[in-house]
Amino acid sequence: MRSSNQTSVTEFLLLGLPISLEQQGIYCALFLSMYLTTVLGNLTIILLIKLDSHLHTPMYFFLSLLALTDVSFSSVTAPKMLMNMQTQSQSISYAGCISQVYFFLFFGDIESFLLTSMAYDRYVAICHPLHYPTIMNQNLCFLLVVVSLVLSFASALLHTLLLVRLSFCGENTLPHFFCDLSALLKLSSSDTTINELVILTVGVVVITFPFIYILVSYGYIGSTILRFPSTKGIFKALSTCSSHLSVVSLYYGAIIGLYFFPSLSDSNDKDVIVAIFYTLVIPMLNPFIYSLRNRDMKEALKNILNRRAFSLNVH
Repeated sequence: MRSSNQTSVTEFLLLGLPISLEQQGIYCALFLSMYLTTVLGNLTIILLIKLDSHLHTPMYFFLSLLALTDVSFSSVTAPKMLMNMQTQSQSISYAGCISQVYFFLFFGDIESFLLTSMAYDRYVAICHPLHYPTIMNQNLCFLLVVVSLVLSFASALLHTLLLVRLSFCGENTLPHFFCDLSALLKLSSSDTTINELVILTVGVVVITFPFIYILVSYGYIGSTILRFPSTKGIFKALSTCSSHLSVVSLYYGAIIGLYFFPSLSDSNDKDVIVAIFYTLVIPMLNPFIYSLRNRDMKEALKNILNRRAFSLNVH
C-alpha cells in the first residue's frame, strides 16, 4: 500500500547504452544513420508496392503493412534515444514513459501477427495454389489485419493499464535506453505478481502461438516442396519463402535470445544490446532482405527508375 508521505515519481531517468561518454557522438551518428536507413528503406518498399500494379497481391499487401510497422516500431524508441545522446539528457516524463511502453508493445505485437499472416499466405500459395485466389481474397486479408490490430491494441492496453496502477516511489532510474516494461516492473514499489502473470499469459498468445503456427506452416510447405517433380519448381517455391523466413528468424531469434536465455549476471548490458538489435537493426535489415532477395521487388524498382528516366528525357 502506498504511504501518504511517499512522493510518486513524475519522471524517469534512462541510463541509455553501456558506452562511454567519449563514444556517445560516434554511436549517435551510427544510430541516426541506421534509423534514417530504416525509414527511407521501408518507405521505399511501401512506395514500390503502391506504384507497381504487379505487386498488388496479398503477400505484398502484408509486406507494405510490415514495412509501415517497422518504421513505427523504430520511431517509438530511436528519436528519444538519439535526442538524449545528443543533449546528454536522461529524463523522460511519466506520461511519456507510459506512452512509450504502450506503443512499443502495440507495434511489436502487430509485427508478430503480420509475420503469421504472411506465413499463412505462403502456405496457401504453395500447398493449395489452385485455390489461392479464392482463399486469399480481399475480405480475408482485411479480416487478418483487423484481428491483428484488435489483438495488439488489447494486449498493449492491458499491459499499460496494469502498469499505471503500480506505484513508483523514490528510485526512478531505468538501466535502459527506453521505458522497457520488465525494467519498470523491477523498479516499482508495488506487488507486480499480476503484471508478471499477464505478461506470461499474453506472451503465449502474442508470441508463442504465432511462432508455433509459423513453424507448422513451414513444415507443411517443406513437405509439399519436396514432392515437386522438378528442381526448378523447388527453387522457385523456396525463393518466395526465403525473405519471409529470414525476417522471422531475426525477429523471433532476438526474442528467444532475450527472454529464453537470460543473462547469468545482474548486468543489463545484454538486454540493452539485444533491444538495439530488434528496435533498430532488424527494421533496417528488412527492406534489404525483401528487395535484394526478391525478384519482383527488384523488377518493380527497375521499372520505376526507368519510367522516371524516360520522363526526364522527354522533358
